[in-house]
Amino acid sequence: MRYGALQVLALGASLVHPAVATPVPAPNNDTATPTTASVKLAAGNVVGAVGEDGVEYFRGIPFAQPPVGSLRLKPPVRLESFESGEVQATGVGPACPQMTAIDPTPLLLGVLAIPGVQDTLFFGSTTGDEQEDCLTISVMRPAGLQNATDAKLPVLFWIYGGGFETGSPQMYDGSVLIPESVSQGKPMILVSVNYRLGAFGFLGGNQVLQDGAANLGLLDQRMGLEWVADNIAAFGGDPDAVTIWGQSAGAMSVFDQLALYDGDNTYKGRPLFRGAILSSGSLTPTEPVDGVKAQGIFDAVVEAAGCASAEDSAKLDCLREVDYETFQAASNSVPAYLSYDSLAFSFAPRQDGRILTASPETLALEGKYAAVPMIIGNQENEATVFSLFQANITTEAELVTYLNDIFFRSASREIVEGLVATYPPNPDSPAGIGPSNETYPEYKRLAAILGDWEFIFMSRLLLQSYPEDVPAWSYLSTYERGTPILGTFHATDLPHLYYLTDDMSKSIQDAYIAFVDCLDPNQYKQSNSSGYLSYWPKWQEKEKLLELGSNYTRVIGDDERAASFEYVRTHIESLRL
Repeated sequence: MRYGALQVLALGASLVHPAVATPVPAPNNDTATPTTASVKLAAGNVVGAVGEDGVEYFRGIPFAQPPVGSLRLKPPVRLESFESGEVQATGVGPACPQMTAIDPTPLLLGVLAIPGVQDTLFFGSTTGDEQEDCLTISVMRPAGLQNATDAKLPVLFWIYGGGFETGSPQMYDGSVLIPESVSQGKPMILVSVNYRLGAFGFLGGNQVLQDGAANLGLLDQRMGLEWVADNIAAFGGDPDAVTIWGQSAGAMSVFDQLALYDGDNTYKGRPLFRGAILSSGSLTPTEPVDGVKAQGIFDAVVEAAGCASAEDSAKLDCLREVDYETFQAASNSVPAYLSYDSLAFSFAPRQDGRILTASPETLALEGKYAAVPMIIGNQENEATVFSLFQANITTEAELVTYLNDIFFRSASREIVEGLVATYPPNPDSPAGIGPSNETYPEYKRLAAILGDWEFIFMSRLLLQSYPEDVPAWSYLSTYERGTPILGTFHATDLPHLYYLTDDMSKSIQDAYIAFVDCLDPNQYKQSNSSGYLSYWPKWQEKEKLLELGSNYTRVIGDDERAASFEYVRTHIESLRL
């Protein structure tokens, strides 16, 4: 049986003692707050809510025509004017349709019982209405701006993660970051964009390629950036001082935005952004939109939607014509990323020859991307949580078969065997915990391989391609090293960035705020609560990372598992999804 994310949350919650579970922050949606703010745009008036946290929230502003009916599975179409001349943006805004199927294995349920794990893992899960008409953008700014159009505040443009299957802007509010930016004397504006997910936004297949309907979620994000260029000045923002930031699939999307159209990030003759932050994600090596994997997913969705009997040229038209519930169910009919297939995404950006002209790692190695000042980094144990579903992998041979069949279908078995051979049977993953957390015989090796291949090594590969004269800073988070089974797992950075106000969290927030302000994370204002920051050297200086520990930072080398990295680098064309 497969459960939705909220069902798994409920199952896990029944195992977590309420006195020790960390609460997920609720969106700032206090309907009792009487104060509103309004901004006049070319499309019409936008009314937002003023929170008690000193932040003005304008959520759910439509930027594209509803992608429904004949516009389903089509590139976004710009919205020129609001239907009634005004938008009430005082709520949380809609979420795009979610792909929420999760396999609640006993091991997963046991891990959810660890205090705080479920809240971190599902941080950012949708709390509002899911609807197909979801192409909206949210703007959060300091309250009380005088002469807003002259303020020219820097802008942080957030792209949420969720495996290109789940996520929404709703939980990522400015209630911590914006007041902290004000206290630092570096006030900023936070923008979050909705983009289509699952089959709605990342369906592949030859029919999709021929129709020009590939990578729609990336086009949604790009149109959101164009909306910022056209409209953010009215909110007090500087369209020439935009930093794009994403986590997980959002970070992978950030690199894709750097690499779209071979690195052309201009709009109306001006760059859409000047800096980038990539948190737990960068390059995702993928086969083409019309490759075997993507075509198989297309065929499965078509079958589930009842469109298999249509001619090949009419299958997309059939998908556009079925009702929303049918298409949503079809999108959910293929494996999700919290399942046995793990990070072998059913839906992901793929090279189409126009928007993405090659696989992301190829674009990076060829320098076909907009190189801007960048912060990039990872959690120490990125893939432990994605390796909880494969308990039947008990031997090295079974591990090779799993990777060959699920992930690297184009690789020979010999190549996959060579990759696995670079890892010891019981690697230090999660780091510092020891063999007692080996939940099944190949758990730790699978977690190490997937974490390296998808996250750690791809960040290193991108950094090696980066121009020496464009500064890049990199980090490795280890602050949750004591978490049983998982270590410092994927998404543990999100509460530190958006919710927590402990000293380490404020230190990280202050470094990011400084980067948004002047493109240098070392230019933070020292305060009583940001004393953990060490000097952060550029990666190009000596290939060094800043380790973010539980109550310290220090500079370390970016050379972990060098032999495995070299193997992946030299076989990268065979190791694609």
